Amino acid sequence: MSTNHSIQIRHLLHTFLPSVIAIIGFFVLCGVTLIIRGQNPWEFYQLILISGFSSIDDIGSILFNSTPLIFTGLAVAIGYKAGLFNIGCEGQLYVAGFAATWIGIHLDLPSFLIIPLCLTAAIFFGGIWGAIPGILKARYGAHEVINTIMMNFIAFAIMSYLVTSVYQDPGQMEPQTAEIHDSAKLPKLAGLIPILPQSNYLNASFLISCVVVFMSYILLKYTRWGYELRLVGNSSDVAAYGGINPGTVTIWVMTLSGAIAGLAGVADVLGYHYRFVHSFSPGWGFTGIAVALMGRNHPFGVFAAAILFGFLSKIALDVELLLDIPHGLFIAGQGLLILGLVCMEGYTKIKNQ
Repeated sequence: MSTNHSIQIRHLLHTFLPSVIAIIGFFVLCGVTLIIRGQNPWEFYQLILISGFSSIDDIGSILFNSTPLIFTGLAVAIGYKAGLFNIGCEGQLYVAGFAATWIGIHLDLPSFLIIPLCLTAAIFFGGIWGAIPGILKARYGAHEVINTIMMNFIAFAIMSYLVTSVYQDPGQMEPQTAEIHDSAKLPKLAGLIPILPQSNYLNASFLISCVVVFMSYILLKYTRWGYELRLVGNSSDVAAYGGINPGTVTIWVMTLSGAIAGLAGVADVLGYHYRFVHSFSPGWGFTGIAVALMGRNHPFGVFAAAILFGFLSKIALDVELLLDIPHGLFIAGQGLLILGLVCMEGYTKIKNQ
């Protein structure tokens, strides 16, 4: 048992150590940059601790920021496990978010009915938007990267038309729909956690994301579908020789990936804005790629990476206001963090060859 335990520990270190090194390098680089600017780096390190963890409200805000990234990170990770690169999460979450909004506006039902209907609509349309590139890949060999990018453009155009020309709320200047019914709004967790302020936006979508993380882990680790998914990702020829149809796996994996990405849209329209707002996503679908990369495409790793990015999003404004560090400079640092992750990933692969 001790030998197996040691092997598991070494495997975990081998899997996540590159991400840890890249994160440490990011914060060291931040300190060096501040020294060059003539600022005290210790003030920066103290601020990020105070800003992120000084109260339960701060922690709730980090989890709120992390929730959409958990969904998009998982969507990318599951696709990558099957050898597929889903860059269409942004379009998928927009389509799914609008579908959930439409249900929430037009159906006035009790919460125990309307919320599951909104979630089902989002999962269905997000899945459809993911399935289309999967079908094109399986049937015609069209690369999923090109397909998902094009599906993003199509989704943006259609949603822009709908929200500005068909469902625009006449009482609002900003392109957005009317507000959903109160019964369709996801409850805030402040009602379940007494120490969490009522003003905190952390809501039930975070609990849904936790469930999806565990379900994804079980799927990948313990089910026949997870085995087929991983086998196709490692070698589609071997999978085909073993009686597995790679095309079928490609279609259902892309469908599942799109469905999970769609839940990121639900987190916003049912848990925050309570309506579909034009361009409501700050790029969650694309940031999800970095989250999956940092989490090494492991569900629990994705969860941890999303928390980190939620933390960075939380402190970015405080860093700009209190330390006079330009927001763009901090975002550039995050870009370097992603580059560091890519480099560490490549180094690990070369070393293992």
